[in-house]
Amino acid sequence: MFKDKKYRVRPLSEIMEDIGTAKRRLGTVHQVFLCDGDAIAMPTADLLKILHKLKRTFPELQEVATYAGPKSTLSKSREELRMLCEAGLTKAYLGVESGDEKVLKDTCKGVSAAQMLEAGRSLVDAGMQLYAIVLIGLAGKERSKENAAATADIINQMKPTDLAAMTYTPVRGTKMYRDIEQGSFHVLNDTECLLETRQLLERLDTERLHFTSNHASNFVPVEGTLPEDRQRMLRLLDEAIAGNAPRRNEADRGL
Repeated sequence: MFKDKKYRVRPLSEIMEDIGTAKRRLGTVHQVFLCDGDAIAMPTADLLKILHKLKRTFPELQEVATYAGPKSTLSKSREELRMLCEAGLTKAYLGVESGDEKVLKDTCKGVSAAQMLEAGRSLVDAGMQLYAIVLIGLAGKERSKENAAATADIINQMKPTDLAAMTYTPVRGTKMYRDIEQGSFHVLNDTECLLETRQLLERLDTERLHFTSNHASNFVPVEGTLPEDRQRMLRLLDEAIAGNAPRRNEADRGL
């Protein structure tokens, strides 16, 4: 997604000006997302200034969210993350992708499974609402069951409030696409993706988790809250796997 962009931190003065522009154009604002990429990588002192400015400018503000890279998160102390949360950074999106050690290494995620877990737990312990994102099919046919089990296990330990299970889509020009062309990586078909989603969902064991698998990449939209909606979601997946429920075709997925 960001192959043609170079990550940089914009000058603090520009960001403050943007906040003022938003106030003039929008007036009342209840939610803010610190975009574009890994905003948690910014110096903590600058992030605090931004959060304080947002709170002064929009007293009605209810949520400030950001993407949080695992390495960037680990670069901050637990106290820094707690300070950010108390200053208003209430929600973080973490691309967990997988709990499988080999998959994280093969996809060059930059952290081990243990480090990914530590990053997630650090955000949760700081008081933030953690929105974890994983990719169905990222291990290919070769390690599909292992991927589902390891991913469920890391989520069970991480304890996010939300989990989104999207579906891996091959992208030309990437290492994984070359692996596909060379025959060393085999992409899951739609039924196999549904099976892996089912295996993940069945193994999840958390006290309260909002689960979504309704991204455009997913073949069958599934959404609910665990544990009460588990059986309903499993039945929906079973019907789709058996061919008794409609699936999105490639045109509908728009990928």
